[in-house]
Amino acid sequence: QGQLLAKSWSSLFEGQSGAALRGPIYSFNGRNVLTDPLWPHRLAWHGSTPRGGHARRWDCQGWRSSGVAEGMATALGEGRLLAGHRHNCSTP
Repeated sequence: QGQLLAKSWSSLFEGQSGAALRGPIYSFNGRNVLTDPLWPHRLAWHGSTPRGGHARRWDCQGWRSSGVAEGMATALGEGRLLAGHRHNCSTP
C-alpha cells in the first residue's frame, strides 16, 4: 500500500517551497535514502526555483564530470521539496 508522500501532485509544488514530505523515500533498489549510509548527502536534485519554475542557471543540464557547475537540490531532511540550495553538480 505504501505511505502518503503528499496529498496530490500539485501540492508538491504549491506554496512556499512546496509540500512537506512525509514518510520514507525509497530508491529503485528498495533502500531508504533517508537512513541508508549509501546515500550520505540525501539530496533531491530538481533544478527548480522555490516556486517550481526552471532555475536555468542552476539545473546541471549539460554538466560534465570535469565541470564545476552548480545545480539546485534540496536536503531531504529539510522537509520541503523545493527549498533548494546550490550544490556542486559533482556531488553524488
